Amino acid sequence: MDETALDEVRIVLVQPIGPLNVGSVARGMKNMGLRHLVLVEPLCDYLGEQARLMAVHAQDLLEAARVVATLPEALAGCTKAIATTSVERSRSIHLENPRTALPWLLQAGPSALIFGSEDRGLSNDELKYAQRFVRIPSSDAYHSLNLAQAVAVCCYELYQSAISQDEALGENASGSMMNELSSLSSPHPPLKKGESLEKNLVSRGIEGGVPLEALEQYYEHLEAVLLKIGYLYPHTAASRMAKFRLLFNRTQLSTQEVAMLRGILSQVEWAICNSAATQVKSAQLEGSSTAVQPDTRFESKPSLSGIEDSGEETDL
Repeated sequence: MDETALDEVRIVLVQPIGPLNVGSVARGMKNMGLRHLVLVEPLCDYLGEQARLMAVHAQDLLEAARVVATLPEALAGCTKAIATTSVERSRSIHLENPRTALPWLLQAGPSALIFGSEDRGLSNDELKYAQRFVRIPSSDAYHSLNLAQAVAVCCYELYQSAISQDEALGENASGSMMNELSSLSSPHPPLKKGESLEKNLVSRGIEGGVPLEALEQYYEHLEAVLLKIGYLYPHTAASRMAKFRLLFNRTQLSTQEVAMLRGILSQVEWAICNSAATQVKSAQLEGSSTAVQPDTRFESKPSLSGIEDSGEETDL
């Protein structure tokens, strides 16, 4: 089986606390053709004796594991991310079955499958970086799975999906389908001077998903602008932005769409600055105009007694 699609998938563990679990995760990954393990701030010795004991012949995955300080670092370069959870967080988060959701990760481009720590899972703040969410169905008698078990189940589903895609491709690869696949898999035409590969793909109608770090930059830009115009308030910004994230993540924005949205935000910022500059200039002109005109207030203002004020100070 061609494991190229599986090679694009990262398994991300956020703050794992059990070395036995990490070792078991590495073994399960290698069993199912996955090779890229990323650990976010691990709270255990992932290269220690216990981890190696459980990894058995997958110790090479432990040694090659990338360790990062934050979840955004773990997702850098990815265009798709799915988070796992066993808890119904809110009605706005749609929990899917791994069997139907995980094949999405095998589409073109690097992707990530995120798992939380054994004792708490993923926090709301960590879930916000994912575009889709899965929950492994299990018995009501005991629905909570061990971390290594959950990773093994998901890796199995990914492997089975990759096999199914290979079989489907083999059955349909004939005639015009073969020609189309050949054209899509052919080398990219030479890039024009100053042209990025991303722009080249867009011009040919083969645009991939937006990198998640670019999407994160858009969310930061959006929050800053909404705070400036008073739509968001600092004490409620996090909860409001979580809803915006869910909204935009569901649409699976393209690179062009993110660029368009950021262009709108930049124009709003320009309008705010231009309006403020105009107001300052108007105030300066008004002040200058007031300074050159004679002050006639005392000449025209009648006194309370009906006698014209002389302008001299008097004691009341």
